[in-house]
Amino acid sequence: MTEVEVTRAELESRLEDAGLTILDVRTEAEFSGRVGYPCDGRQGHLPGARHLDLAELIGCASVAEVRERVGLPEGAEIIAYCHSGSRSATAVAVLRAAGYEARNYGGSWHEWAADPALPFESG
Repeated sequence: MTEVEVTRAELESRLEDAGLTILDVRTEAEFSGRVGYPCDGRQGHLPGARHLDLAELIGCASVAEVRERVGLPEGAEIIAYCHSGSRSATAVAVLRAAGYEARNYGGSWHEWAADPALPFESG
């Protein structure tokens, strides 16, 4: 398996990579930008990110259920993120156990949102 952590620079360079799934594991309200942490200058999500709340992921009772929720074939490459890297680290452990090439963006939304030059989406 690949390294578990991914850097902002790598993620930024791969935003258009069709073979990569970026997975936001925060709440729906955080993903949409309706709520967020006051330490972040802007609210929303990474461009092209899919949303799957960590609570849904860890609520799965089996590997098959994880794969069904994620909706990607075994071995798919996923980079997960949250606000500060904690929830996404848990998600990566679950995803790897289900056979995905999952990695954690430890800087997560907190790091991404701090740079106004980086793209984002809301809604």
